[in-house]
Amino acid sequence: MQEYIEVEFRSGRMGYYQNPEGLPIGPEDLIVVEVERGEDIAQIVHMAVPREENECPTCSRTYKLLRIASELDLEKMQNLGYEEEKASRSFNEVLARYPFEMKLIETIYQFDGNKLTFFFTADGRIDFRTFVRELAMIFKTRIELHQTTGRDEAKRLGGFGMCGGQYCCSSFLKRFNQVTIKMAKDQNLAGNLSKISGPCGRLLCCLNFEEDFYVEEGKDFPIIGTCVSYKAEKAMVFRIDVLAQKIYLSTEDQVISEISPEEYKSLKVISIPDLETYP
Repeated sequence: MQEYIEVEFRSGRMGYYQNPEGLPIGPEDLIVVEVERGEDIAQIVHMAVPREENECPTCSRTYKLLRIASELDLEKMQNLGYEEEKASRSFNEVLARYPFEMKLIETIYQFDGNKLTFFFTADGRIDFRTFVRELAMIFKTRIELHQTTGRDEAKRLGGFGMCGGQYCCSSFLKRFNQVTIKMAKDQNLAGNLSKISGPCGRLLCCLNFEEDFYVEEGKDFPIIGTCVSYKAEKAMVFRIDVLAQKIYLSTEDQVISEISPEEYKSLKVISIPDLETYP
């Protein structure tokens, strides 16, 4: 296990480097590093990340951290933006001559110009081999096309969520973690999926942030579907509210009762054999 510096490239890709020469760098600094095909510029995300060599491709081969980005490097990076805009226009002009439909999301030049990456969305898979060859003839560099998902599109385009803040994915979230419908159920938010889905069409990433709290607090609550004896009637736990500290019971007549966890502890749980004989 070794410690690496974790960096994020302009394309959104993460990389890992060591600093054997002890350059005076810190978080959020821009540095120029060696990559598979030349040089690229990246921003430092973490200073000490423990990784095994088999955990990341850049760890298995020694790529060098070349230098801290200078004023000339920053000026060059700024000029890349103009070149990327021109490349985007050329891309769309060439695309108009092809039968398939693609939506260009972002265009990224590698810092030294040795690679040009186009990020796009499309319905289904597309055979764009001829298209790529034509782009390579125009730009005279290596061309890569990356088909992105709805979440990747939201991250690249940016925007503001229903909370009023910037999208988590485009501001601070570096990796997408799996968000499941179980998380929404744990937080009593599964009633209307449209209200807990982001502009990408997927469940909100922030559901993942509070899941541990709900799971931990929910340990003191009964499982939904548990049958108990309540006021001489058979009732079933059909909902729990961890934040409000409430348990909701429903009788066979659909009468809803609201009790606290302390009240619930005094109730008798009806087992499956008991259900067969329960009046």
